[in-house]
Amino acid sequence: MLIVLTPKRRFKVPVEAECITPDNFAEKSVDEIAKLPIWEGNNKRLLSELFKIESKKDEPSNETTIQIYGEVSKVRRIAAKMCQGKIIVDGDAGMHLGEEMEGGTIIVSGNAGSWTGSMMKNGTIEIKGDAGDYIGAPYRGSTHGMNGGTIVIYRNAGNELGCFMRKGLIKVGGNVGQFVGMHMKDGTILIQGNSDGRAGAEMTEGKIIVCGQIPSILPTFTIDSISPSTKIDSEKIEGPFYRFIGDLTENGNGKLFVSKDKNPHLNFYEKYLQ
Repeated sequence: MLIVLTPKRRFKVPVEAECITPDNFAEKSVDEIAKLPIWEGNNKRLLSELFKIESKKDEPSNETTIQIYGEVSKVRRIAAKMCQGKIIVDGDAGMHLGEEMEGGTIIVSGNAGSWTGSMMKNGTIEIKGDAGDYIGAPYRGSTHGMNGGTIVIYRNAGNELGCFMRKGLIKVGGNVGQFVGMHMKDGTILIQGNSDGRAGAEMTEGKIIVCGQIPSILPTFTIDSISPSTKIDSEKIEGPFYRFIGDLTENGNGKLFVSKDKNPHLNFYEKYLQ
């Protein structure tokens, strides 16, 4: 079943839309979907008041797919706790996309807001534009970050990507802000571009790979070796990489791989390998 949602107008205040999941839409008629509750600011609405809803059952599919057209950058919590199916956003998506997601696939053709994939447990999120801060991270005060699944960001992401990450994979095709992998417990983060620094602060386990430039390495990391390459599952990532271990303030055994060729200012670490 394919359900197409189109905003009836441009939203001026945040819309809380945790009802927009394949789990909630599955086996429901358009009339039943139209009556699902949604919040626009502090006003409770019906989904049909904010979105035009169309069902295209003639589309061959074994799963429930939701396709969203139009401007939804102010629509938050799309696919919250999603367990199955697929959501395709043709444009930008708001904050908390895929929050606590447990399965299925989300594809966004534009940008995504902060806290995308927050506390997700499984499934796949694909962002073809930029993403905000705290990708895969928990809410403030919580230590339960991303615990499984995959997030792929084609372009850039903000600060604290993968904060408190426990399991799973995050790939960024562009650059990231500061504190990537902060408090990281396990899992893998691949940055194809540059990092603004402080990578892996207070990490205890896990793996961070920075293929581009980084200003410096935290002093609580120690150089371990120079690796010609590294792997993510069966994918080989060509180096060479400086391999650091840390964060030592946490008795950590996390692995931080940083491109040797892109960071000649770090070559002074090589004397510690002799």
